[in-house]
Amino acid sequence: MILSKYSANGNDFVIFHDSVKKDRSELAKELCHRQDGVGADGLIVIVPHDTYDFEWEFYNSDGSHADMCGNGSRACAHYAYNHNLAPIEMSFLTGAGVINAHISENDAVSGMVLSELTPPEIIDQTIEYHGKSWWLINTGVPHLICLQNNVEEFNIEEARELRYIYNANVNICCINEEGNMFVRTYERGVEDETLACGTGMSACFYRAFVEEKVQNNIEVYPRSKDTLYLGFNGQTITFKGRVKKTFETNWDV
Repeated sequence: MILSKYSANGNDFVIFHDSVKKDRSELAKELCHRQDGVGADGLIVIVPHDTYDFEWEFYNSDGSHADMCGNGSRACAHYAYNHNLAPIEMSFLTGAGVINAHISENDAVSGMVLSELTPPEIIDQTIEYHGKSWWLINTGVPHLICLQNNVEEFNIEEARELRYIYNANVNICCINEEGNMFVRTYERGVEDETLACGTGMSACFYRAFVEEKVQNNIEVYPRSKDTLYLGFNGQTITFKGRVKKTFETNWDV
């Protein structure tokens, strides 16, 4: 089996394609293990679909399923295009619904990919925890969002508590004088802070946009310090940034 390793702003994935859909939870744990495997935040498997260009199976590093992953959607789209599994304009099925993605011809090699996430849903705007105001927003998976003044003040233990109370990822974000955003995310399934989370950045942007704290189409910076571009087209969040294929390897199953 030939595996590709991708990085999307520090969020890393093992990706391969197959002809059949099946449960690969144990394989995900094996491949994603940082010491004994390839090492990754998640596993993406691309399988055929009768209606869309393809369907994906997405697994967190602990083998659990996730409906959606923003950075994974961009890495997956780049992989699919470069393996002749989908055209430059593609649609694929995830657990959260259909994702549209686009790779411009000039960026097919360099890896600038735009994905259009599923419509965001505000679940709760009234959560108070340890004196902070949190919103719960679903951008394909649920995210708790707190706007604060200093992105360096991220209490990981507090995030871990919230993750289990609400079964959601946990994000803090701040907005600079230029109206752009800095985000940190604790991800369930990884059970720690990651360098970037696409659906998390999207949820942070959406809360700030709804509260009129940012304009449309802004730059967002995750812990990896890469630049992402987020906007809202009236229905869905657009999420654009670079992805990079880091290596390819054979793996015996």
